Amino acid sequence: MNASARTEKARLRAQLGERGRAFSPAERAEASARICERLKQQPVWPAARAVFFFAPLPEEADIGPLLSEALRLGKLVALPRYSKSDDGYLPYRVVDLDQDLQPGHFGIREPSRACPPFTLDHLDLTLVPGVGFGLNGGRLGRGKGYYDRLLARISGWKCGVAFDWQVVPEIPVEPHDVCMDYLVTPTGWHEIRCRPGPEP
Repeated sequence: MNASARTEKARLRAQLGERGRAFSPAERAEASARICERLKQQPVWPAARAVFFFAPLPEEADIGPLLSEALRLGKLVALPRYSKSDDGYLPYRVVDLDQDLQPGHFGIREPSRACPPFTLDHLDLTLVPGVGFGLNGGRLGRGKGYYDRLLARISGWKCGVAFDWQVVPEIPVEPHDVCMDYLVTPTGWHEIRCRPGPEP
């Protein structure tokens, strides 16, 4: 990462962190419900047979209703589980939310050891968390690179999931960064055409 991009990403993390601290649990719950409803209205939702979800942190959008809806509809559902040997995350299939999820690495809920692995190239839609998202397709993670490495191996649609205050006009996108195809917020659905680096 070049110095200017690193500086800008650090500035954005601080800015968005301040916005997030002003966002109440009640506001989060209401906005999360609107995100779930908005995504269900998009053509990618019924078209996706296999969906890669995430277990949200307390400050992230709660997409639990979408997860339950996907299972009800008979979709194949996967969530990430941390692999210590790989120092990264891989998708594992979940069929029962009560039995299959347990506290995992970093305290985040993840599939239990009994859950089978899910092939990365069989995923149709990946719902992606982040600290922030740019309307240019850029995603701002937490700086560890776990999700970037995982997303680089997934070929299906990638949809950023964000509250409105997490969206900025642009986030620096470098050649190793993975852009979003879509971005869903409580008030909007954005289709993104992103190309890392300069235009040819």
